Amino acid sequence: MGNMSISNQQKMAHCEGTVKPYSPFNAEQDAGVLRKAMKGIGTDEKAIIDVLCNRSNSQRLEIKKMFKTAYGKDLIKELKSELSGRFEDLILGLLLTPAEYDATCIRNAISGAGTDEGCLIEILSTRTNAQIMEIKSVYKTLFKRDMEKDLMSDTSGHFKRLLVSLANAGRRETAPVDLAAAKQAATELYRAGEKKLGTDESKFNQILCMNSHAQLQAIFNEYRNVSSKSIEQAIKSEMSGDLEQGMLAVVKVSQNLPGYFADRLHKSMKGAGTKDSTLIRVMVSRCEIDMVQIKQQFQAQYGKSLENWIEGDTSGDYKRALLALCGRR
Repeated sequence: MGNMSISNQQKMAHCEGTVKPYSPFNAEQDAGVLRKAMKGIGTDEKAIIDVLCNRSNSQRLEIKKMFKTAYGKDLIKELKSELSGRFEDLILGLLLTPAEYDATCIRNAISGAGTDEGCLIEILSTRTNAQIMEIKSVYKTLFKRDMEKDLMSDTSGHFKRLLVSLANAGRRETAPVDLAAAKQAATELYRAGEKKLGTDESKFNQILCMNSHAQLQAIFNEYRNVSSKSIEQAIKSEMSGDLEQGMLAVVKVSQNLPGYFADRLHKSMKGAGTKDSTLIRVMVSRCEIDMVQIKQQFQAQYGKSLENWIEGDTSGDYKRALLALCGRR
């Protein structure tokens, strides 16, 4: 039991971002560089990348504030008028706090035609309780709307319930691993799925959304003892569509968080066309947290470096900015 939670803690403890606080940092100087990059005819995109993709989030927010103080102009508005497309989306994302960025991504995923279910699953299954509470609060401030109500009106059935449970931020994050409870939960999952005609989705929902990630690992290990299948195989045979994707995400996140993000990045770039919103979101939101580990997992899972994929799949300033977030200076 001890080993399981330790290995999980070690994974968490050794997370490292590719973007680190820049030193020596001078917000006034950086604001000046950005002003110069946008002044007159044409834009110096390289200067913008050099500054914004090589500063930590708190440093970027300081630059944003300093820009307004020094020049009486809003940095985001100035950049919007100078940049376009995916490069613009990426750079503007870097100038929001993590909670503002997540709240904006969730709003974009549910407003307009169609819903980006993958985005909702990704954010809600990978953020901590405290982060989710902050996202909901910021969502209300930014959009004058209730995030949970928006999620409920935009999704349906058991998938809606899964999202509401995750958004409720009630996971028992710090509870110690309890092997007896893990055996019990594994048996309950088996009875709710494979052993039953039809599936009791609410039982899966309850167990996957309430237990700590370390406890879930213990439950999934026990599941192999009660069933001939892995928990992933059971979910695939019992669920379908968004619900299946959502539950598989919770499983993967509890077992290997950097591996989950490596998978998201790979899916965003493989096949015809690039799902830029996913690529940008993962790069912006993880570059300071665990991008070093995500890159290692990417290489291990796909036999090619993340940088190589990005180089083959994107171009221009957008590509240069992504590579900078990968740690290429």
